[in-house]
Amino acid sequence: MNIIVNGLATEVAEHATLADLLAQLDLAQKRIAVEHNQAIVPHGQYSTRPLQPGDSVEIVHAIGGGQGDPLVIAGKTYHSRLLVGTGKYQDLEQTRLATEASGAEIVTVAIRRSNIGQTPGEPNLLDVLPPERYTILPNTAGCYTAEDAVRTCRLARELLGGHKLVKLEVLGDAKTLYPDVIGTLEAAKTLVAEGFEVMVYTSDDPIIAKRLEEIGCVAVMPLAAPIGSGLGVRNPYNILTILENATVPILVDAGVGTASDAAIAMELGCHGVLMNTAIAEAKNPVLMAGAMKKAIEAGRAAYLAGRMPRKRYASASSPLEGLFF
Repeated sequence: MNIIVNGLATEVAEHATLADLLAQLDLAQKRIAVEHNQAIVPHGQYSTRPLQPGDSVEIVHAIGGGQGDPLVIAGKTYHSRLLVGTGKYQDLEQTRLATEASGAEIVTVAIRRSNIGQTPGEPNLLDVLPPERYTILPNTAGCYTAEDAVRTCRLARELLGGHKLVKLEVLGDAKTLYPDVIGTLEAAKTLVAEGFEVMVYTSDDPIIAKRLEEIGCVAVMPLAAPIGSGLGVRNPYNILTILENATVPILVDAGVGTASDAAIAMELGCHGVLMNTAIAEAKNPVLMAGAMKKAIEAGRAAYLAGRMPRKRYASASSPLEGLFF
């Protein structure tokens, strides 16, 4: 059944209790406060509070050590809001170092371009990014039809032993790498029907983003700018509209070039950012990965803090009233 957790649709088992939900979100041993349908639930009573379809649950975390304010995707909790790709690095060692510096917990893998066991005897990406430490997110990079994308996801599921979480992208043409939204919608419907948990790359069109959510995608990932362009967030107002209408996580995907771009995306209220080229093609990828980690954290904190309003004229920092002359 579906309930709403911190504003996001979340699936839980039938007859689940608050205790079951907290265990599902890996929060059972964390310092938290829980509100169920606008009523505070005291500690020790979570197991006695059954959940019903459509219930609203708010969970407030005690922030410390970077463990507060988690990102929840497909019912799993992550403490990093930065997702990184694994392509374009000099070698697997640089991939490992940059990924570690980023603090990312979810790493995308292009099944058509990376060896994760399908080519015996060749360097295996999973040797440096083990699934025990990272959530491996197979993606359909390089697919230009819905059929190819679906087939690639099925292959990933077999390679990873029944893995359900995938990143879907269906590209429109090789020059712009813009998504083919018609093909993306078609592939998303098929994959969701087959039980995949789909994180989907799309254009920054609010209508398409909502359609993908309605199909059942667990996260929607609008582009900030064309893939690999490094242009940053080109249309923040579309991103804001997508966020305002969403009940699943919205993560900016593609177009980030430097740390300030990532911070801007997070300050808009995005739940996370996925990037590859911005890190891998930096002169010092490991240093850039660390910078991106800090930018994501700073942007999220600024969003939660709430920025001051923009004003046309100056406003003195020190009051003029009550001064001694």
